[in-house]
Amino acid sequence: MRTVDEATSRATPATCFQVAADVERWPEVLPHYRWVRFHEKEGFGRGTVEMAAWRNFPGFRWPTWWVSTMTLDVEARRVYYRHIDGITEGMQVVWEVDSSDDGSTRLRIVHEWHGPGWPLVGGAAAEWIIGPHFISQIAGRTLEGVVDAAEAREAGR
Repeated sequence: MRTVDEATSRATPATCFQVAADVERWPEVLPHYRWVRFHEKEGFGRGTVEMAAWRNFPGFRWPTWWVSTMTLDVEARRVYYRHIDGITEGMQVVWEVDSSDDGSTRLRIVHEWHGPGWPLVGGAAAEWIIGPHFISQIAGRTLEGVVDAAEAREAGR
């Protein structure tokens, strides 16, 4: 399973990267995040981090949860995650923050995963249900919130 979610921002790449990497503040700016906690922190944006978010459906919310190792490449403006616990264990995630030719900033999240270790149905569940209806839905809302927070920060709000 591979999902790619993208957004564009008027904020600078540096500001977008800072907001994207500052995961401890996500629950303040992303209402669908229930919590973000570092189990082991090795500096800004580095360590083992537990995250929990809501996946909204019409009429109810489904709780999601995972633990990842998190690393940064500040020069390249990349945030890397490797899920080490939760249903998405083994998932590889990269956030990319790049300048666009038109002066805007492009944010992109790529998730890659073989699916849960469920015999016969794990790959299909990842490809048809978990990827498009959970991962992309949450990633899209996260991108939208990061864009809003970065643009608000640059506007002084």
